[in-house]
Amino acid sequence: MRIALLTEGGYPYARGESVVWCDRLLRGLEGHEFEVYALSRSARQEDAGWCELPRNVELVRTAPLWGGAPVDTAPAPGSATAAGYGRRERRRFAEHFTELAGAVCAADPDDGGVGRRARTPDAEGASSPSGALLLADRFAAGLYGLAELAREHGGLPAALRSEQAVRILESACRAPGALRAAQAAQVPDLLAVAERLER
Repeated sequence: MRIALLTEGGYPYARGESVVWCDRLLRGLEGHEFEVYALSRSARQEDAGWCELPRNVELVRTAPLWGGAPVDTAPAPGSATAAGYGRRERRRFAEHFTELAGAVCAADPDDGGVGRRARTPDAEGASSPSGALLLADRFAAGLYGLAELAREHGGLPAALRSEQAVRILESACRAPGALRAAQAAQVPDLLAVAERLER
């Protein structure tokens, strides 16, 4: 069996938070092959190097969560949109990103509205036991849709930094049933979220 392990600020970096736990996991499942996808938190962490990897780690890919946007993700000069997408791709991006942002900004349906939900549950049953599943399905549909769009056409980093993405985030934050913290988001907050999503 091949397993993908995604870490943030941890394994395989020697100064990572979860190094010991992940190392035990990988060594304990020696009959399985692993691909490690690691996100580093700082240059200092990367400079410290990696811990010794077990033999069942087939691949390690890393990406920084710090620093500026990579140069190769900048929009092409003179492109019609920030993402360089045509009309059909922009529509697909909007559809999938709206699902993803809506799921992220929505209040926890199982919270019962205590202290977090900006309004009472709606007639669609957002606070029913299946409400959490509906949000999870929306999140997954949006995420997988964006992944498919990126696989077919590329350009996703630029699309996530576009004005269209910020407007979609703003709409999700202002939607009925959004978290109070999301509803309080201002333009600088939305720009920061768009930047973090792109990274």
